[in-house]
Amino acid sequence: MKLYDFSATVSSKRLKFVLNELGIKDLETVEVNVREGANVDAEYQAKSINGKVPLLELDDGTFISETVAISRYFDETTDNDLALFGATPVERAKVEMWNRIVEIDGIQNAFQAFRNLTGLYKDRENCVEAWGEEAKHRLGLFLPKLDAQLAQSAYVATEKYTIADISAYTLILVAVNALKIDVFEHYPNIKRWFDSIASRPAMAL
Repeated sequence: MKLYDFSATVSSKRLKFVLNELGIKDLETVEVNVREGANVDAEYQAKSINGKVPLLELDDGTFISETVAISRYFDETTDNDLALFGATPVERAKVEMWNRIVEIDGIQNAFQAFRNLTGLYKDRENCVEAWGEEAKHRLGLFLPKLDAQLAQSAYVATEKYTIADISAYTLILVAVNALKIDVFEHYPNIKRWFDSIASRPAMAL
């Protein structure tokens, strides 16, 4: 089994949080330097359906792309009682719902804002500054919704820690550190929740 990743990317960090929670260590990893375009060469593209990291290669030659898909694989193949994807039908539905909301309204907009405003990958994609600003604006519209949810619940999806919290935590890291949004000054419930998640040993990279 091999994990192809690049630790500098947000997606690889999000998966690392999951692996830490599950206690998975000593996983063989292959660095794919996306900053230098290692993910766009023909050999890697033949393995990864989306040409991104992380990518998991199983011993039977199966390749699994997408952070949450890889996370689900490890959650289901590793003995644990965390219930990161929920423990009951209702919990699983709520975790799926909130994780998708965080990804679509939060993470995707954060990614688009960062990539288009910084031009980090302008050598391989058309960066549009106006779209970056709009994506950042849309992220700003989502933050009060997340804060309102956390005013009612200790965690994002349910009253238990789940993959939705890991996704949202990763989002806030990008919003604060990369996009310089004053999240903690304006959203006290996010601040309380973030500090609680940050104290978990699995969050130390």
